[in-house]
Amino acid sequence: MMSNSPESKPESPDVHEETPSTAEANSGSAPDGLAAPDAHAEGEAPNDASNGHAFPAAPTYEGDLEVQTLTPDDFDADDLRARLRTMMLSRRLDEKMMTLLKQGKGHFHIGCAGHEAAQSAIGMHSRPGQGAGHDWFCFYYRDLCMALTLGMSPEDALLAHLAKADDPNSGGRQMPEHFGLKDLNVMTTSSSVGAQFLPALGFAMGIQQRGEDNYVYASCGDGATSQGDFHEALNWATRRQAPVLFFVQDNKYAISVPVEDQTAGGTAYKLARGYDGLTRMRVDGTDFFAAASAAEAAMNHIRSGKGPVCLVADVVRLYPHSSSDDHSKYRTPDELEADRDIDPIDRLQHTLTDAGLLTDGEADEMRDDVRKQVDEAADWAKQQADPSPDTATKYVYFEDDDDIEYSSEADLDPDADPMVLVDAVNRTLKEEMARDESILVYGEDVAGEKGGVFTATKDLTAMFGEDRCFNSPLAEASIIGTAVGLAASGFKPVVEIQFADYIWPAMQQIRNQVAPFRYRSNDDWACPMVIRVPCGGYIHGGLCHSQNVESIFGHMPGLKVVMPATAADAKGLLTTAIRSQDPVLFLEHKALYRDAAARTPTPPENYALPFGKARTVREGEDMTIITYGKMVPFSEKAAKELEKDGFDVEIIDLRSITPLDSDAVIESVKKTNRALVVYEDHEFIGFGAEISAQIADIAFTYLDAPVRRVAGDFSPIPFAHSLEREVLPSDSSILEAARDLLAF
Repeated sequence: MMSNSPESKPESPDVHEETPSTAEANSGSAPDGLAAPDAHAEGEAPNDASNGHAFPAAPTYEGDLEVQTLTPDDFDADDLRARLRTMMLSRRLDEKMMTLLKQGKGHFHIGCAGHEAAQSAIGMHSRPGQGAGHDWFCFYYRDLCMALTLGMSPEDALLAHLAKADDPNSGGRQMPEHFGLKDLNVMTTSSSVGAQFLPALGFAMGIQQRGEDNYVYASCGDGATSQGDFHEALNWATRRQAPVLFFVQDNKYAISVPVEDQTAGGTAYKLARGYDGLTRMRVDGTDFFAAASAAEAAMNHIRSGKGPVCLVADVVRLYPHSSSDDHSKYRTPDELEADRDIDPIDRLQHTLTDAGLLTDGEADEMRDDVRKQVDEAADWAKQQADPSPDTATKYVYFEDDDDIEYSSEADLDPDADPMVLVDAVNRTLKEEMARDESILVYGEDVAGEKGGVFTATKDLTAMFGEDRCFNSPLAEASIIGTAVGLAASGFKPVVEIQFADYIWPAMQQIRNQVAPFRYRSNDDWACPMVIRVPCGGYIHGGLCHSQNVESIFGHMPGLKVVMPATAADAKGLLTTAIRSQDPVLFLEHKALYRDAAARTPTPPENYALPFGKARTVREGEDMTIITYGKMVPFSEKAAKELEKDGFDVEIIDLRSITPLDSDAVIESVKKTNRALVVYEDHEFIGFGAEISAQIADIAFTYLDAPVRRVAGDFSPIPFAHSLEREVLPSDSSILEAARDLLAF
């Protein structure tokens, strides 16, 4: 068995960076990191770092699983040599990319140097590819060697560094090292630290749903374990016993912040011990054989259905955090030298030489071959085309035929039984779940007889089972984040955020994962989902049960936002949302759930309405009211009063925030020559300001009066009825503004 005796492990090293001229001229000498290993013996404790940081000693291995110690005798010799070569290739790519950067070819680099052995060890137990039987990978930005181990070519790495059109990760849309390799099941990577954990859990939930033995690789640095998403993911993954490897590559620094200033106990290994049922492991990640031994035990555990593993690999960061960083400002020369002494490439080469599997001459030849391969790949990549400027806004949304057969209001039977809005939501969910087994409904309190606090999901668990309608933890980021992984792996999550007021913990996932998912992957990846969100005031909900959020989420390219004002529109728009290839924020105004004003005849099954098509509630000649949500019935009341005065008011219900039916708005204003924009949210920087700006910009010469707005005060929404009524729009305030506008 592998020893549990601690080994004193210091911090991270520097690498003497070549200037461009030196790098290109010294092709016959070994670059730093690829030099022959020094006399530091494997198993011998490296020198203590002398920077004053009291880092805990890192053991060769400790943890909950028994680990069978692997040696060179347990591997095919050719495989070990190939792994060493891949590690050298990763290091040489790091060096080449920094040289290109200094030559003005490229704009950014963030290195893997020092992490190679741990990544190679995990990679050897992974099954990249697509289809049944293949694993899923949620990377972070230092996973270069892992990507190469899974099958990415050095040419692809250099296309990414140079932001070329054929970069398979993003087509030049993202910074280098933001991996996203669809053919290998490597999810498109967000820059946001820790954003990968919850999507990884979503992929794992999909694995469980399909009954497979795959696993999900979710990697990070030590700094990311301070993020709340890390702990949310550990909590839910452990409760579900989900097949996730949480792989923490602990190089002791989050940019310049040392681990003792980040992490209680100085290591994520100690943080993880509070999760009952989570298997913990910690290994010396600079020792390939130690890491491979731990990886084998972890993979056997996960693939046998025994739940998640948090594997902490103590590694070294041999380069600064990124090309924008200078680690000499916060790390001492002794510390940097100590890390160079345990360079994982040197250690593996030394071991293979001692085992008689590699000679010094063969290592030199391998190193030269790697250098030649990278140089040739770089020369080739430089010649490849840059992205065409006319593609800059492509793939924000799905651009092909959505294959939805749309209905119209004419398909409604006026004699059908009446239906309120919340029942329209419920019926649509039932019909769609019966039609498509990939649909999963979850959120807080949605399951069982309760069916959500508004009963929108009532009966779904009984009808479709606990695996298709279930409760989530009370954690909004978890709800949205897991939906990313589920959606990206072929499911259609329809998740509920109980109140719009509590969606903010999920903002990271919505803004930095969901919305740009398709765009940043150059259309390779998508995460179509529906996020149902009850919103709005008029229910005496106070500050945190009355918020309107459409202006904020309407500002996110890649996310569609709709808000129905009637039961029929709720059914038609929700059907489309579920069948859409884009993520949709589906806003449901709570005050309309059972409001008679929103009641309509029950639409037929498969009733689907297109996004971006406004509804003309009533036609008129004297003024246009542009509105949506709860303001539609208020505006109708005002229009009826104005009719008594001889005025004919047209009402446009937008229904869809993004995409916005600007044509319907402009054409109506051109006809009536007056525009009143009515919305419930704060007037200041509310969505109505965008509508007003478009009217003023496009239809100014048609206006006989200024564009007016009626909206909520710039204030939180208070609880008392008299106070709530004061800050929110009403039919009387709409009527007053309309009369003023008509009299202008």
